[in-house]
Amino acid sequence: MMPELATSQESDGEARLAALAVLAQQVRDLADAVTLTEVPQAELTAVTAELVALTERLGTARRETPLPPEFGPGGRYRHLGNAVVGDCNPHALPLVVEPDAGGGVRAGLAFRPSHEGPPGFVHGGVSAMVLDHLLGSAVAAAGKAAMTGTLSLRYRRPVPYGAPLVATAAVSRGEGRKTWAEGLIALPDGTALVEATGLFITPSQWVGVETRS
Repeated sequence: MMPELATSQESDGEARLAALAVLAQQVRDLADAVTLTEVPQAELTAVTAELVALTERLGTARRETPLPPEFGPGGRYRHLGNAVVGDCNPHALPLVVEPDAGGGVRAGLAFRPSHEGPPGFVHGGVSAMVLDHLLGSAVAAAGKAAMTGTLSLRYRRPVPYGAPLVATAAVSRGEGRKTWAEGLIALPDGTALVEATGLFITPSQWVGVETRS
């Protein structure tokens, strides 16, 4: 069985979630500041002490798991705790995935300095994570409840951080419980940087489950 999704009435209050999203964004900014800082050691020590205190304050009341998927206001599906798209997860970009006029899905994105792999460019594993999610979103948009079986990538050019990029994905074919999708991360002019192909499998207990809203 797929996990049951909560409704916005069953989740934390919207005002609290909005405040948590603002906090998550501040933590993203903090991560970049840590990555790029050149302040003296004494200042690093002082800031660390403040962060220890803040971490302890946040830890006085905590969940066992990140925020689960749910239907938010207006019945829109969201997963605020997700590592790629979760507004309330500091690890997330967060990526905003939208339907593509040409079919499939698309998202505008810009990686951060904290995503660096090769000097000056994004780590290949971060690109893979984003494309894995985007391909899965394309499969879900096509009405299939499925999980990643295999993911293949071709790194054609280095991916810059801090620059506007576009990611797209669409289902290419299906066969029974198997669905294939293709996608890429590209420059705004369409120049491909990373290409991906994924095979997604619908678990037998999910057969017949529709994912389109």
